[in-house]
Amino acid sequence: MTTLYNHQSKNIAKTWALMTIFFGVVIGLGWFVSYYYGDPSILYFFVLFSIVMNIVSFWFSHKIVLKLAGAKEANRKDHFDLYTSVENLSITAGLPMPKVYIIEDTAPNAFATGRDKKHAVVAVTTGLLSILEKNELEGVIAHELSHIGNKDMLVSTVAVVLVGFVSIISDMLMRSMLWGGHRDSDNKGGGALMIIGIIFAILSPIFAMLLQLGISRKREFLADASGALLTRYPEGLANALKKISQYSKPMSRQSTAIAHLYIANPKGASIGKKISNLFATHPPVEERIKALTNK
Repeated sequence: MTTLYNHQSKNIAKTWALMTIFFGVVIGLGWFVSYYYGDPSILYFFVLFSIVMNIVSFWFSHKIVLKLAGAKEANRKDHFDLYTSVENLSITAGLPMPKVYIIEDTAPNAFATGRDKKHAVVAVTTGLLSILEKNELEGVIAHELSHIGNKDMLVSTVAVVLVGFVSIISDMLMRSMLWGGHRDSDNKGGGALMIIGIIFAILSPIFAMLLQLGISRKREFLADASGALLTRYPEGLANALKKISQYSKPMSRQSTAIAHLYIANPKGASIGKKISNLFATHPPVEERIKALTNK
């Protein structure tokens, strides 16, 4: 039988797998750069830096996410309904009360972040608070608390830093090969080696992004189901998702790195179907509502 926390161990394993894959990709990029320039010290730097980035992503990624989102901590007095909803549902879920943050944005949205349930954060936009009724807001909060309870927010929060870092390193590698020299530039194999490096530099961030998006889409369905179990009222979340999807304008403060953390795509309604869905940060809202209402 499905319970609120039955996917915790799997999501912890996914976190370690993601960090291991990231470590391997960065080491691979480092090895290629060191071989390309004939300097082994470059590889040592990449190994050290990847270890540091893994540590940073685990301990401080939630602070980075809040900064990118422009979120500010809320208090009970100014946001009483929101604060008490989070507090009551946290008690129901058996979770510590997470910190509550507000994002000044007319677009309705929300996300949860943090490395564990003791350092969790729930953030919502002012736009979300303005359009949802109480039971709909509770549905959204339950969804976000389910991310915390299922421990899948750790996977996605770590991915913010790691995927971004792979993209930056790949871009630096490609620029250095296109505009810089290397030890085999005058040899016949130099051109082939450069082509291989460019392909590797292009594919690495794409692979990392697809991994990130695949995790994101699956975790949304899981959080929807767990949130419905928590409130015992799936129609509340379903109605909230419908209202959120009807707001087509994007959030004013955009960051691709954290788009997958939100309950809905912060870029607004997507255009196109099959191709766009491959690179979408979220599953189609229609499918999520159907799964909640069985209609």
